[in-house]
Amino acid sequence: MRKTERRWQALLLCSFLIVFPASCFAAADEATPDAPAPRHPGKGDASHVGIAVRLSTLGAGAEAAVSLTNRLNVRGGFNIFQYSRGFNHDGITYKGQLNLRSAEAHLDWYPLGYAFHLSPGLLIYNGNGATATANVPGGSSFTLGGATYTSDPTNPIMGTGKLDFVKAAPTAMFGFGNLAPPTRHFTFNFEMGVVFQGSARTKLNLTGSACDFTGLNCVNAATDPRVQANVVAEQNKINNKLSPFKYYPVIAFGFGYRF
Repeated sequence: MRKTERRWQALLLCSFLIVFPASCFAAADEATPDAPAPRHPGKGDASHVGIAVRLSTLGAGAEAAVSLTNRLNVRGGFNIFQYSRGFNHDGITYKGQLNLRSAEAHLDWYPLGYAFHLSPGLLIYNGNGATATANVPGGSSFTLGGATYTSDPTNPIMGTGKLDFVKAAPTAMFGFGNLAPPTRHFTFNFEMGVVFQGSARTKLNLTGSACDFTGLNCVNAATDPRVQANVVAEQNKINNKLSPFKYYPVIAFGFGYRF
């Protein structure tokens, strides 16, 4: 309509100036360019950014996503959780602390639209593991690698323990939801998957003196070859018990807002 009005305005002006009308039509056509075609909703728009809070078996945290195309997002976030507990194992009293700390990155592919997604990714930092302090009261017996010792009353057994995994690990996820959709603002994301973090790595360090059942023949637990061989056997025993966690399961929920 606007183009037609401009052509008539040009024609009237030319008629007033006693100019041949046909040339005015041509001038109006040249002077008034065609209006650009309207953009298709959801196509060619600028990238969207979404942020969300997240709760998962990796801990609590937050994440952000950026849309690259209508079917592809890049997403990253962090997780953290801490839990302390005391326990006794083979006569050794432990005070342990579970630490879940990780940072992750994913590429979200939406093959069917904006809901179901496949998300290969990576734990770019895997700080999941545990630490512990250990002690055996003097005169009490304990077991290491199948061998039984007695803690020296004058120099009781004490120590530390650490459990961790590889510091970077690939992930494979799938789920529903989109943190950077093209049309709405409030978002959610639910997904399941696995972290391929490999075998657990346990390290035990003992100090003090370990004695035989009589309590008379004692050796330095930190340097005696037999005690250290049993420490290694105990480490392997713990690692074997934790072997299922080389494939760490992930279930996650996220709720957020797209800007």
